[in-house]
Amino acid sequence: MPRTLITGAAGFIGFHLANRLIAGGDDVVGLDVINDYYDPAIKYGRLARAGIRREGIAYGAMAQSVEHPNYRFIQLGLEDKAGLEALFAREKFEVVVNLAAQAGVRYSLINPQAYVESNIVGFVNLLECCRQHSVAHLAYASSSSVYGLNEKMPLSTHDNVDHPVSLYAASKKSNELMAHTYSHLFGIPTTGLRFFTVYGPWGRPDMALFLFTEAILKGEPIKVFNYGDMVRDFTYIDDIVEGVVRVIANPPKGNPNWSGMKPDPASSPAPYRIFNIGNQNPVKLTDFIAAIEDELGIKAKRELLPIQPGDVPATSADVSGLMEELGYKPATPVKEGIGKFVEWYRGYYGI
Repeated sequence: MPRTLITGAAGFIGFHLANRLIAGGDDVVGLDVINDYYDPAIKYGRLARAGIRREGIAYGAMAQSVEHPNYRFIQLGLEDKAGLEALFAREKFEVVVNLAAQAGVRYSLINPQAYVESNIVGFVNLLECCRQHSVAHLAYASSSSVYGLNEKMPLSTHDNVDHPVSLYAASKKSNELMAHTYSHLFGIPTTGLRFFTVYGPWGRPDMALFLFTEAILKGEPIKVFNYGDMVRDFTYIDDIVEGVVRVIANPPKGNPNWSGMKPDPASSPAPYRIFNIGNQNPVKLTDFIAAIEDELGIKAKRELLPIQPGDVPATSADVSGLMEELGYKPATPVKEGIGKFVEWYRGYYGI
């Protein structure tokens, strides 16, 4: 099995992906800086579920899982160029999955520097390490937010994405551009994954499902932006992980039919590819809230608010690329996914 580095391994998607690869017998190293963008306790909780004990974590040092002999973890920031280079030189990774990033659209309005340091500088450091150490495939998280002002639905990787509406989105588009440059110049296979509104157990506390569930159980009003007139392609975590697993096992080889006279943004003559990973079944925010209410057995108090800067009113994923090339098909209805999240939430918080 290839030795795989997963950055952002204490994060929501990284945690679930690591567990999937570990269970399949892969030799996995997880990396995360464990910052305080949201409560670090849930990050340590995720790591603990994978056998990484909090007391065994020290910055720059490798911690061995007590549950899985094929899983180790290192606390390290992608901005730490020397630390990252030493890690790559020592471990000889064959596959890298970059899920580490400063996340959040709204947070980018108040702390833009964090996005430059993590999502731009950190990503360049990672690309350089992949180049210097002959990594066979780099898969990395992009985001549906790169579609910005695009209104043609479903959102397609074959359309240009030149009008982002947040610095977070711009940083993710920058990752795609930098990855293509390294694929073109150095032949590094790179695959960008545009995730669409991921949710599920162990989800991020700053995301809608977590915030709504917490507020409803406390009897507090939920903030419903754009007066509820929002549509999102909510995608359950297991479907996301299934897409990522298929992608990392199939590095791009380049598109022999690509033409500079009619350039396709999703591919290249270089070993470069962009995919959407979504549910392909967009849901109205009001219906999403209703499903949470049904699962909790409590009606929400709603505070209707205007759309926030950096937000877009709708997302809908065209996942035909993944379906046709890798046989991907999302399988989890929103109602089922919300049920699984609420079950986890009640168990985790003892409610």
